[in-house]
Amino acid sequence: MRIRIEGQDLPGSRSGPAADELRLRNVHVGVQRKSAVVSWVPASAPSAVWDLDVDAREVDELLDVGGPFVHGRPGARFLYLSWGNVDGSTFVMFRRAKLMFSDIPTALLRAAFESDAVLGGTLGLTDSFGDPRCARVRPPDIVWAVR
Repeated sequence: MRIRIEGQDLPGSRSGPAADELRLRNVHVGVQRKSAVVSWVPASAPSAVWDLDVDAREVDELLDVGGPFVHGRPGARFLYLSWGNVDGSTFVMFRRAKLMFSDIPTALLRAAFESDAVLGGTLGLTDSFGDPRCARVRPPDIVWAVR
């Protein structure tokens, strides 16, 4: 199954002291694949897009997802968007956002599973304080759709 995460309104793309600090610290956001954070995007970018392939299968008439981008136990699976400081080729994580599969409407998840469509999630990556978004991101802060 194909998933596309689209991040908008990155915190370093704004003006002001908080955004300046993110740019000075070379903050990036990426998606976590197993224990590594990959596909880094600078916090100052206008947007970020991650295309992921996840495994999906029927288990007792329920969909279960897996693969290197998927974390958590069955029934509580999720994706991580991780924030970190970049120094050369080193990413030092300091914050993560959790995108729960249980927050995706079942009909959308099933539609993506049963077709060649892409399951898309769109979210703002700046929290209400102007900082990188972290913790569990629930609708309406993330909008899921099949495309």
